[in-house]
Amino acid sequence: MAKQLVVAALQLPTLGMNATRLEFYLKKAKERGAEVMLLGEYVLNHFFKELATMSKSMVRAQTKKHLELLKSLSVRYDIVFVAPIIVSKKDGYYKTIVKITSKNTRYYEQQILLPYEHWNEKAFFANKIKPLKDPMVFKLNGFKIMVMAGFEMHFDPFWQKVMAKKIDLVLLPTASTFGSHNRWREIIKTKAFLHSCFILRANRLGEYADEDIKWKFYGDTMLVSPSGEVEMMLEDKESMLVEVIEKKEVTEHRRVWGFEKALKEHGYDA
Repeated sequence: MAKQLVVAALQLPTLGMNATRLEFYLKKAKERGAEVMLLGEYVLNHFFKELATMSKSMVRAQTKKHLELLKSLSVRYDIVFVAPIIVSKKDGYYKTIVKITSKNTRYYEQQILLPYEHWNEKAFFANKIKPLKDPMVFKLNGFKIMVMAGFEMHFDPFWQKVMAKKIDLVLLPTASTFGSHNRWREIIKTKAFLHSCFILRANRLGEYADEDIKWKFYGDTMLVSPSGEVEMMLEDKESMLVEVIEKKEVTEHRRVWGFEKALKEHGYDA
C-alpha cells in the first residue's frame, strides 16, 4: 500500500491569548484526517517588535497557555503540531520551534536569525551563535520530515542535510512581508525540485506599523511538490490548508532526475 500523509497548515494572524479559533480549525482538520499541523511564525506569540513593548510575565503567560493548549489538542485529536514559539529564560527570549505530540515535546532553537537594521532578530533574541547543528528531523507514517526556520531556508548547509538525510517533507514556518511573494514562491519551488522533497510553508497574516515602516504579512501558505509545482496555496485570507501527500512522488522524482546518483558518481556523498 502506498504511503500517504495528510498535512495541514494554518494561516493566521497572532492569536494572542485567544485560542478558540485554533480549536475550531483543529476539529475541521481532524475531520479531513490531518496528521501533522504547521503554524507560521509569530502566531502563538506577537511579532518580535511587539514583544519589546510587552512585559516578560505576559510573554511567558502567552507561551505557557499555548503550549498547554497544543498538548491537550494533540492528545484529543491525535495530531502532531509544529509551531514557532518564544521561550523566555533568564538571559532573554529564545526563538524556537516546538514539535508537540500526544507523548512528548521537542524544541528546535533557530540557529540563523535575521540581522538587518530594520529587522534585527539576531540582536533581539538570546539565541547563541555557534557551529551549525542538524535541524529537527522526525518520522511520521514512513515519511522523514525536517523542520526548518524561515530565514534558514536561504542557507545551503540546511539543504545539504535534506539530501543527506533523504528528507521527504520540509516544514517551513515563516513571517514574510514587504511584497516578497514572488521571491519566496520561486525559491520554495526551486528547492523542492532540486532536493526532491515536498515543502509545506505556513506564513502568517496581520500587520505591524512602526515609525517608518508598515509590515503586512501576506499569507501565501502553500504546499509544493518535488516536481516544483504548487499543489495548493491559500493567498491572503485566514484559512487552513489540508492536503494528502504520497511517498511515491518523492521516490519517483529521485529516480527520474537522479541528482543524488550523479553526485555519488563524482565521489560526493551528501
